[in-house]
Amino acid sequence: MAIEPLSDEDRADALDALSDWDYDEARDAISRSFTFADFSEAFAFMTRVALYAEKHDHHPEWSNVWNRVDILLTTHDAGGLSVRDVAMAEAIEELAG
Repeated sequence: MAIEPLSDEDRADALDALSDWDYDEARDAISRSFTFADFSEAFAFMTRVALYAEKHDHHPEWSNVWNRVDILLTTHDAGGLSVRDVAMAEAIEELAG
């Protein structure tokens, strides 16, 4: 089953709901930086996200420097933002606590 990119209306609704996420128009992606007390907390967060991502077969682009985790979500198979990215962003918000 093909993964479809979000329609303009669905993208606008998703961006409204994910107000802490930034939209990258060039990549049709969303991104957010998370800051934690230290490396251990950042790495624990990444582990929780990794387990969720593996279970849902949808993996973020991310980087980690000490206490900061930068995450970018887009669905390569859809050529941009999809419902999978929105669901992942919502899960990440919960995992960040």
